[in-house]
Amino acid sequence: MRFGRGRKTAKYKAIQYYDVEKFWPVEWMCRNLEVSRSGYYKWLKHEKTDEEKENEGIAELVREYDESFNHTLGYRRMTGYMNRLNQKQYGEKRIYRIMKMMDIQSVIRKKAKKYQRCEPEMVAENVLKRDFFAERPNEKWVTDVTEFKWYEEGKIRKLYLSAILDLYDRSVVSYSISSRNDNFLVFDTFNKAIRSNPDAKPIFHSDRGFQYTSRVFQTKLMNQGMTPSASRVGHCIDNGPAEGFWGIVKAEMYYLRRFESKTDLIQSIQDFIQYYNEGRFQARFGFKAPNEVRREALASEEPIQYPIPENKRIQRYKERYTA
Repeated sequence: MRFGRGRKTAKYKAIQYYDVEKFWPVEWMCRNLEVSRSGYYKWLKHEKTDEEKENEGIAELVREYDESFNHTLGYRRMTGYMNRLNQKQYGEKRIYRIMKMMDIQSVIRKKAKKYQRCEPEMVAENVLKRDFFAERPNEKWVTDVTEFKWYEEGKIRKLYLSAILDLYDRSVVSYSISSRNDNFLVFDTFNKAIRSNPDAKPIFHSDRGFQYTSRVFQTKLMNQGMTPSASRVGHCIDNGPAEGFWGIVKAEMYYLRRFESKTDLIQSIQDFIQYYNEGRFQARFGFKAPNEVRREALASEEPIQYPIPENKRIQRYKERYTA
């Protein structure tokens, strides 16, 4: 495959294919595709330029990274990974063009289920108010629980993952996995977060799940000196970062295979969270991993600020649904 920039390259490739494979007349194909026969033969004898040779090398890296990361890298993340890991400055348009020629693209995410209402014991205000920017670690935490399914002897079993994310670096502060979506799952996740961050007193944002609105859990927050915050009913975007994290986990790990062992599913979740924290580079952070950003910030008196790029889709949502 050639990776030149010629506008007629695609036509020349088609002519070459049908000439070799189908024995179609070259003159007839050139006439119908409105290219000169001399131009086609010149293209056949063309010697590769330095740029084309470099593009071939890039294509090999694209194929390698696409396989290594389970086909989860779109052209933007592919560009960031290649630039960081190879000390290059490739442009996104160039990588996009090469990936398109190779018919390589990231996997498509499934739509999330609709929010289910519940009756809370204690209701916190939406203190966070979709302000997902944080100036330093442990300023704002968000949490949620998601469901996974695995198969045992033809029957569907369920597994639940609870996680707490820090909005400064988007790292997973703590997580717990259980076969039951109950208070213990959420309490265990919270206790792990406090053990690793004993002085943290962030805004603690969740949805209105029964675990988070229970009096016991709200008391835990107040005893720790945290400020409780809760999403409004039916507004999943109020907890957007947590929902986005579930999308990443499921698109890049869970949806790519069928799990027939509880142990295998748990290990895969643990491995992915380790990769997410330590090895999944993010463009917003200059292609650093979340824990890398967190360690730098905790060691600095003035952490680097990482503004959140404006998302046009979310902006339209805000304009339509903001109360």
